[in-house]
Amino acid sequence: MASLSVIVITHNEAHNIEACLRCVAFADEVVVLDSGSTDGTVELARALGARVSVSADWPGFGIQKNRALALATSDWVLSVDADERVTPELQTQIQAALKAPGFDVYAFPRLSSYCGQFMRHSGWYPDRVTRLFRRHAARFSDDLVHERLVASRPVGQLTADLLHESFLSLESVLDKANRYSTAGALVSHGKGKTGSLGKAIGHGLWAFIRTYFLRRGFLDGRMGLVLAISNAEGTYYRYLKLWLLQRPSRSANP
Repeated sequence: MASLSVIVITHNEAHNIEACLRCVAFADEVVVLDSGSTDGTVELARALGARVSVSADWPGFGIQKNRALALATSDWVLSVDADERVTPELQTQIQAALKAPGFDVYAFPRLSSYCGQFMRHSGWYPDRVTRLFRRHAARFSDDLVHERLVASRPVGQLTADLLHESFLSLESVLDKANRYSTAGALVSHGKGKTGSLGKAIGHGLWAFIRTYFLRRGFLDGRMGLVLAISNAEGTYYRYLKLWLLQRPSRSANP
């Protein structure tokens, strides 16, 4: 069977890293690229047998994942985030693919939790992610956020779930919404896109309708409604921040 490297990028993931690394212990090597954690993430990862490197800067998710990819040495690479868990069923399918590969790149469904509830609707599932690939067959886009694996070859499909413990609390939801809306606004601003208060309201409203009605978020119960509102807020803030970036600065003095 071909060898496998698992790559993980981290920043202050001490609460996640042990569970993450234990579920990928079947790999031939685990590479962790940290961006200056201060909570013991690096020490925990090394104690669990990972090969850890630390970067002095934070260039964004895409570039950082490509840096981690460059550190991998095995024939195949599996990229996971610190808050993701490879299930035993997915492990079995990954090992079968490595033993008799029909493709050079594979995707699989991801099942994500929101404040303690796994969401099977709302546009969150099956949320197929492309993460398993021959080391030289793909690379990540250089996007600041929402990076994706770019491959020119056909993508095989596994069926077992990758678990994603994405938001453990409402505080983490609000924190990520703030960070990602800022990053999204900066990316859009750099591409010359424009925002306005009207666009912020309109896109936020559409995000709610799409999540709750078109993607059947109502089938996720009360948390489906909470998620739809959260998506609307994140979208609203992204366009609002884009609009504010474009406004000329005003002096405090008349």
